[in-house]
Amino acid sequence: MKKVLTVGVFDFFHIGHLNVLRTAKSVGDYLIVAVHDDKQNSKGVKFLYSLEERMYFVSSIKCVDEVIKYERVDEIVQKVDFDVFAFGPDQNHQYFQLAFDWCRENGKDLVMVDRTEGISSTRIREILANKSI
Repeated sequence: MKKVLTVGVFDFFHIGHLNVLRTAKSVGDYLIVAVHDDKQNSKGVKFLYSLEERMYFVSSIKCVDEVIKYERVDEIVQKVDFDVFAFGPDQNHQYFQLAFDWCRENGKDLVMVDRTEGISSTRIREILANKSI
């Protein structure tokens, strides 16, 4: 069985997230999704949903087999049993670079998953910020 690991925040869950999860699952048999527990608030935004709520959303998706939490991507790749690390093109900061290096050194496949054009959590935040609700 080929296990796939992917990671994300999943706060404003949208079609792009669903597409990433479905594509990640398609490269293996078992999908593990690590949801970011951003205790340090490195994204600099106020989350709409708690970690537990975001994990619940993700666990409800049909293609997801397991949901875990993580704080740093370079650490979670060393703690989870997986064969393929699926990631998005925007997931490239220093901790991702360390995670990629660890994967290469330990025989893990790396698969970049395309973004869904026109949608992102940042875009949703921008739209909501400009609305009078």
